[in-house]
Amino acid sequence: MKGFTAAFLIWTLISPNGGGKAWPTHTACRDGSLEVLYESCDPLQDFGFSVDECSKQLKSNINIRFGIILREDIEELFLDIALFSKGSSILNFSYPVCEDDLPKFSFCGRRKGEQIYYAGPINNPGFEVLMGEYQVLLQLYNGNHSTVACANATIICS
Repeated sequence: MKGFTAAFLIWTLISPNGGGKAWPTHTACRDGSLEVLYESCDPLQDFGFSVDECSKQLKSNINIRFGIILREDIEELFLDIALFSKGSSILNFSYPVCEDDLPKFSFCGRRKGEQIYYAGPINNPGFEVLMGEYQVLLQLYNGNHSTVACANATIICS
């Protein structure tokens, strides 16, 4: 019986959501005309993310909440964003979140197994979200190019 229990535990840990099904779709924010949904694209880990104010007019300083348990060290941390509409690439953007010589956030330098919970502002260019449906691929990776978090997001603006 102990062998069965150990095997079941190992299978559960390496097979999220019952053997490879996708993570659930989460709502990052929603108001009358804008909805932002996301799903982790990392097969081993889900995470939490939300935006405090959901508005078609994106401010240059928005408050977010982000929580994850690290599977990788993050001495260095980078964010890549790819934006698509109707299958065509609109924007590709890379941003160094944590650099060895320039840690921008208090969680920079955290180690594997530690939890990150960030609630606060992020600076971004202010702009208006145009009507339509957009797909966004977000990837957080460390200096060794190991995935820290990955998400497929959908932005629906009516």
